[in-house]
Amino acid sequence: MGFMTNRNLLQSRSLFALSLALIAAVVTATGCGPKAVRGGPGTDNPQLDKPAMSVTLDRADIEYLVSENTKALSGSAIWNKTIMRAPTPPTVAIWPIQNATSQHIDDQLAAILSSVETFLVNSSHVRMVSRESQQQLIEELRSRQADIYDPQTIGRLGRQLGAQYFVTGKVSSVEERFRRTRRVQYSLILQVLEVETGLIVFQNEASRSKALKG
Repeated sequence: MGFMTNRNLLQSRSLFALSLALIAAVVTATGCGPKAVRGGPGTDNPQLDKPAMSVTLDRADIEYLVSENTKALSGSAIWNKTIMRAPTPPTVAIWPIQNATSQHIDDQLAAILSSVETFLVNSSHVRMVSRESQQQLIEELRSRQADIYDPQTIGRLGRQLGAQYFVTGKVSSVEERFRRTRRVQYSLILQVLEVETGLIVFQNEASRSKALKG
């Protein structure tokens, strides 16, 4: 009887010890799991957005590419001699940015488009056609498998929207590999097209490089 009692007691202690070990393991694993942090100005991690996480375009790259292009636009002849001197602010429509890379960067293209649109709206020198007004036209063209970047198509739609100018662009990339290093060079070309003539009245290219070292 005493032997059985001791054995049961030992088993109970072993199970209790195992349970404690399992609980400790779960707590440790939970403590070492992924942790969300907030970054940027006004937080405990103001430099969180600074390091590059990959060779894909990120917010810092987009801000640089857009800034360089809009800076060139605001210093151009078409902007200073035509748009700013117009009796009334000309109407401008902004067209989707073309993806000439091999990557899926739809979110980045949308961010570029929004940043360029914000610059134009805040300049107060042009009147912007809302992108929502163009979306139905874009979807209709795509359903017909039409080339939405064709200058004649853009000109026709510009007249339909009552725009004097179209702002559009293209993102391209060149990729190189050397041993364990991968480098991608991105370019954003920004264009302004005159609807009446179909001519490109402004064009600028800004570049940015990203590298991933193994």
